Parts: sequence; structure tokens; C-alpha cells
Amino acid sequence: MSSPTNSPTQHTSTIGAIGAPSRRNTELALLVFAVVIPVFAYANVGLAINDQVPAGLLSYGLGLGLLAGVAHLGVRKFAPYADPLLLPLATLLNGLGLVCIWRLDQSKLLQSLPNFAPAAPRQLLYTALGIAMFVVVLIFLKDHRVLQRYTYISMFGALVLLILPLIPGLGANIYGAKIWINVPGLGSLQPGEFAKIVLAVFFAGYLMVKRDALALASRRFMGIYLPRGRDLGPIVVVWAISILILVFETDLGTSLLFFGMFVIMLYVATERTSWIVFGLLMSAAGAVGVASFEPHIQSRVQAWLNPLNEFKLSQAGVKDGVLHSEQLQQALWAFGSGGTLGTGWGQGHSDLIKFAANSDFILATFGEELGLAGLMAILLIYGLIVERGVRTALAARDPFGKLLAVGLSGAFALQVFVVAGGVMGLIPLTGMTMPFMAYGGSSVLANWALIGILIRISDTARRPAPAPAANPDAEMTQVVRPS
Repeated sequence: MSSPTNSPTQHTSTIGAIGAPSRRNTELALLVFAVVIPVFAYANVGLAINDQVPAGLLSYGLGLGLLAGVAHLGVRKFAPYADPLLLPLATLLNGLGLVCIWRLDQSKLLQSLPNFAPAAPRQLLYTALGIAMFVVVLIFLKDHRVLQRYTYISMFGALVLLILPLIPGLGANIYGAKIWINVPGLGSLQPGEFAKIVLAVFFAGYLMVKRDALALASRRFMGIYLPRGRDLGPIVVVWAISILILVFETDLGTSLLFFGMFVIMLYVATERTSWIVFGLLMSAAGAVGVASFEPHIQSRVQAWLNPLNEFKLSQAGVKDGVLHSEQLQQALWAFGSGGTLGTGWGQGHSDLIKFAANSDFILATFGEELGLAGLMAILLIYGLIVERGVRTALAARDPFGKLLAVGLSGAFALQVFVVAGGVMGLIPLTGMTMPFMAYGGSSVLANWALIGILIRISDTARRPAPAPAANPDAEMTQVVRPS
């Protein structure tokens, strides 16, 4: 019997790239719908008000489509693996907001006000600037982890932004809140809208380093693990800053937004329910304490507790040193008038809210003219943006990216809640604007930048892993074949 022969065979194993579809074509198809729906709404408003298709329909459709196309090309070029839903959802909300603001510009009642100026052209300009900022974020922020280097610089920058409205000559007191600054050529800007993004960067960088210490518990009380006393420092500092904002700027919304965002990120970083409990208790204590001596906050609480009485006092022109607001009751009447399916585009009377109809109370216009069904659809779109942000956080491969995505998504969700809750009478009014939909340049610019950062994080999380190079020193295997 002949001996077996050894036939050496070399095997080199290569692992292909972990493939993932870019979904850019899906995004483009959704963007088409995100542009067509507002154009259809624009035509409906014109037909309802003037019985004819508005003359600016074509220019509006082309303008919105061009802006959406620029944003899409920016994503396709600089973030090809990003989430395909974030951009279409933001575009749809922004487009519907433009239609609603233009619809309010056609109101004879608003046109009769002394300081009336069409808001839709300026909002379109802010939208163009916002999408330009969105593209700039994608171009220059090639890796979100770079932001971690600027953790404490972000804290300093956020404090500067919050202090700016308090500087004499620069800050502006508008309807009792000191949260705006005057910028020549652009009007009033709200630095707090940008501060929420900068603070999210600081919180993410800080909590990534300190999360192990903050997760430690000293004792258990009523089923809740209590944090150590030395670790209460960060939450006390943020609580104190939020209270100072509430006192000096008389701004309940920004205070709730910043403190709530920190507590959300703290809970995600440590997984300790006790931080949520402490956050809620400290937030309630601070709000009650400030409301006990701050007249502006007291007037908002009174309008929330008894809106009909405040409406009557405002209509009667009562001068008792307290600002009586009629807007909340008018908003509630607008929601009730809309019913389930609404009065139809351009056929409501929310312009009775006057100067705040296109900003703080723009949701009342949607509730009246689109009804409960349309309003729920809009809130669902906001919910989808938050869901995609949280999904991005889950997919992120680094802890900083996870915390940053959660922080930005949480800030966005809190802003929607405090605005919608205030307009619907669930909580006191805060004076903040509905993201993407309400009139205001600061809000549009800041929220487009927020979407840009989320898209950058999602692109990094979804990007396929590169295929490793072939190893020339692969293992030699012996294959034995019988003769």
C-alpha cells in the first residue's frame, strides 16, 4: 500500500464589509411627499380664503423643493448612511409651519394691528438659513466624537449664551420674559435655543466620565437607591442654574428644558431611578418657590388655573398690577371649534389670538383647522423624530454619542411637551416656540442644527465596518487525501 501524499493548500479567509443600505433613495422619496403635502395645503388655504389658487404656489413649491433638495444632497454627500427619516420629517413640519404662518398673514384682523408685518417671507429666509446651517454641520462635523474635546468649553459657552439677554442694551424684555437679544438686521434672537445644544455636549462629555461615580448608591429608602451625598453636587449645581434662569430671565420654559434634559441624560448614564425622583422633587420645589414671589410666573399660573376668568379680566381692562392674559382661553376655544376633523385650512378664527397666533399659539391654529385628527398626526411626527433620535442613540458605538443623541432627543421632546402642554392647558404657559413650525429665527436655526448633529451620529452608527485586508501569513492547513 502506498503511503498517503500530503497536499498543502493555503486558505486565506477574508471578511467582507458588514453591508448596510444607505437608504438615500428612500429619503428622497419621502422628501417628495414632505414637499407635496405643504404645497397641497398652501393651495387649500388660497382656495378657502380667495376662492382661487394662490399666485405664489409655484414659487413656494419650487423654493421648498430646492431647499429640501440641497439638504438631501448634503446628506447624500457627507452622511450617506444616516437615518432616512429625520430629514423628511423635519422638512414636513417646517413646510406646514410656513403654510400656517402665510395663512395667518392673510388675516384682515392681524393686518389691522399697528405693527403688522408679513411673517412668512422672513420665516422662509430663516428656513433657508437653517438648512444652510444643517449642511454646514454635516460638512465640518465629520465625527461627532470631536465635540467631546470641548466639554468644559461648551459649559462656558452655554453660560455666556444664557447671560447675554441680561446685558443692558443687548437684552430685550418682551412680554415679561428676558430671553431675547437684539441683533441688527435680524431682529430678536433667543440664545437659549442654541444653549440647549451646547449644554447637551457638556452634559454628554461630563456624564461619560463621571457616570460610574454617579451610579453608586449609599443606602436604600422606600425601594429607591439613594445617591451618595458627594454625588449630589452636579444635579444641585444644574438645579441652581435653572432656578437663576427662572428668577433673572423669568423664563419657566428654558428652566424646565435645561434641568429636564440633564436629569434625562443622568438617568440614561447611571440607570438609577433615584435621580429621576430627585430631579422631579427639586424641579417642583424650585418652580413653587419662584412662583411665590415672581409676578410674571404668578400671572401664567393664574391663566393656567382659571383661563376663563383671566379672559374676562383682560376683556374688562382690569388694572390691578397683574398681567391678565386672554390667549389661553382663546386657544382652548380654537381647539374646541376644530372638533375631530377641523374647520379646514383657512377657515378658522385663531387669528383672534393676535400677535402670538403665529408663534406661541400656532398649535391652536392647527388644532382648529385640522382638528383632533390633524393635531394628533402632527404630534406623531414630532414623536417619530424623537424615536429616531433615541434609535440613533441605541445604535451609536461610543458612549459619548449615545448620551449626546439622547440629550438632543430629550431636549427636543421636552420643548414639544412644554409648548403643546402650555397651549392645551396641561401646564402653565412657557413662552417657548414649537420646533420648526412656529415663527422665530432662533428656533428654526437651532433645531436644524440639532437635526444635523443627530444625522451625523446616525451616519457614524450605521456606517458599514471596513473589510480587513487579506493576511499573507494565513494559517497553512494540511489536507490528507487517500491514495
